[in-house]
Amino acid sequence: MSKHRITLTVNGEVHRLTVKSNELLLNVLRDRLHLTGAKYGCGIAECGACTVLKGDESVMSCLVPAVAADGWELTTAEGLVTADGELNVVQEEFLEKSAVQCGFCTPGMVVASTALLRENPDPTEDEVRDYLRGNFCRCTGYHAIVEAVLAAAVDAQNGGRL
Repeated sequence: MSKHRITLTVNGEVHRLTVKSNELLLNVLRDRLHLTGAKYGCGIAECGACTVLKGDESVMSCLVPAVAADGWELTTAEGLVTADGELNVVQEEFLEKSAVQCGFCTPGMVVASTALLRENPDPTEDEVRDYLRGNFCRCTGYHAIVEAVLAAAVDAQNGGRL
């Protein structure tokens, strides 16, 4: 199996790694960088548990070969929290609106919701539901999640940090 040198900037920190040709970005994040917010759920980009940000775009890390991510700047769920522990508005509203149940889907939901609000700062309920259709939650029924995203949109418009 061939190996490749790559450079990833994750949550503002530069990492130089040697990866195998078939190694997935998700596994590098979890196993090498110990960033366990992104989860392995389905392995075919249908559940959203592995969502990370490439710039402001959400990416399913379970499908990305790590070698293809060379040079990328990524943000994981852990990177949405500031160094002094301040949550972003999406994280705050997920807690406020009780949009967290078992927690398995939460990091992916929060990351995808952050990407949505960076792309569309004032979404409708239907737009939120449509954007998050690739992120599955087996616990909440989505109502609280949608409420949290809509509240976070208002918070962000009033100067809250995304």
